[in-house]
This record gives sequence, structure tokens and C-alpha cells, in this order.
Amino acid sequence: MNRFEEENFRLLCDELIKRDSDLKLIIEQYNYPPMWIRDNTFATLILTILEQQVSLASAFAAFQKLKEKIALITPQNVLQLSDEELRECYFSRQKIVYARGLANALINEEINLQQFEFEEDSVVRTTLKKFKGIGEWTTDIYLIHALRRLDIFPLGDLALVNALKEIKRLDVTTGKEELLKLSEPWKPYRSIASMILWHYYIQKRNLKLPLY
Repeated sequence: MNRFEEENFRLLCDELIKRDSDLKLIIEQYNYPPMWIRDNTFATLILTILEQQVSLASAFAAFQKLKEKIALITPQNVLQLSDEELRECYFSRQKIVYARGLANALINEEINLQQFEFEEDSVVRTTLKKFKGIGEWTTDIYLIHALRRLDIFPLGDLALVNALKEIKRLDVTTGKEELLKLSEPWKPYRSIASMILWHYYIQKRNLKLPLY
């Protein structure tokens, strides 16, 4: 599988800034982005589900609360918690359903996260999206951060979309088709371009990210 690693991350950033002057300006102004990666685990998928449609700070608070309650975030440990206990960890009703479904899928060997390391992006995407609560955005984030795949462009991510519109000086009403066209020159390294755009969004707004 095509992956980015610590050894090639900045080289890939350099390749992109040769192709796009706006990405070059971001790195000149804010330096290289961090290589945001996560372990390929059930806990990472739970965190990504918690991040759906809320702030990173809110998701982190829920994740930390869950860790305090069960220490090790495994399918078995999550399934031992009652709905009330999960609500105490700031899980919404929907996210309780999603977490239980994912936990059961892993226990029943309907999915194998380690096997995903050797599967094509499309196979990982199709497999994960069979489960309630896992859509395009969650799959994109997992493919980038946990599997380190090179050419993922999560157009469902509001921060990324807003950053792209800002650096390209686009109208706020610009649609996804146009944004997708703008990403074409970045292939096959759009995951790296996404990280540069996130870096711009965070630095420009002076946001403080939680430390996972």
C-alpha cells in the first residue's frame, strides 16, 4: 500500500509546494504541518466516531472520560458498559449505537483492523461503511491518520473545505465538484495536502489542539 512515513513526509510536502504556490505560502508562513497519525486500533475508531460533528475538544473530553472509566478501550470493555455509563462519558444516543455496533463487529470478526493494512483503500472504505455511523468522513479520517494512506481528500471535513476556499480565494458557496477539481494537481498525495490545509486552518486561528 502507498503510505506516508516519517522518512518521506516532508519530502512529499516539498513535492506539493512545487506544484501549488498557495500550499507553498502556507509552509513559508507556518512551517511544515505535524504528521498527525494515530494507532490502527478500535480506540482510534471510537475517537473518530466521537469527533463526528463536534469540536475536537468535546470529542477529546468524551474520549478521556471513557479512558478513565475502562482504562483500556477495547470492544469487550466498551460492551460491558451500560447505556447510562456511556452517557456519563458524553456519548450521544446515536454514538452509543455506533460504538456498540463497531465493538460487536470486531468481536465477531466481521472486520479485522490489522488486515486493513494490506487492503486497497476502496476495500477498507466499503467494509467500514457497512456499519451504522461510519460514513465517508469517518472512513477518510481513519484512512489518513491510522492507515497513513497517501491520496485521501476528505471533502466532508469543514475545516479542510474552509481552508481550501480561503487559500484559493473562492466564494463561500463553491461546491464540492469545483473543490475536487482543485485537488487534482495534488494527486497522488492529497492526504499530505489535507494536512497542510488543516495546519493552515489551525495556525491562522491560533487553535490549541488537545494532546491525544
